[in-house]
Amino acid sequence: MPIEEGQPAPDFTLQDADTNRVTLSELRGQPVIVYFYPRDETPGCTKEACAFRDVWTELQSAGAVVLGISPDDAAAHQRFRDRHELPFTLLSDPEKEVMSRYGAWGEKNMYGRKSMGVIRSTVLIDAEGIVRKHWRRVSKAAEHPRKVLEALQRMT
Repeated sequence: MPIEEGQPAPDFTLQDADTNRVTLSELRGQPVIVYFYPRDETPGCTKEACAFRDVWTELQSAGAVVLGISPDDAAAHQRFRDRHELPFTLLSDPEKEVMSRYGAWGEKNMYGRKSMGVIRSTVLIDAEGIVRKHWRRVSKAAEHPRKVLEALQRMT
């Protein structure tokens, strides 16, 4: 079942960079930004993560929690977080189960070649756990976090 704006966000529990378990439903009461990205330390993913870091103060002012999800393991997330001073939580989805439920795993077309992979996408969830905005395919990773912030500010 695809993610639909206006519907409850599917719950999940994943491990963070410090091997703690994070459950989406336990974050109710505050807006949550869930962004899916292919891999730590790749150019586009680094730009996107650093752009979320750069608007972090404004995201915090709006009361938001940011969760970045990729198939990378906790150790890779730790290195990525520490190297780029990322203040938000990175979660591991090695089996791609959450990504599949959120439409962030599927067929991609790059330079005419089709393959399965992580689809860079973002879901903005309100304090009650309802999906308010779903960016299904993010093309400009470095500019995207500012758009998410603007949508969050309109929502709160």
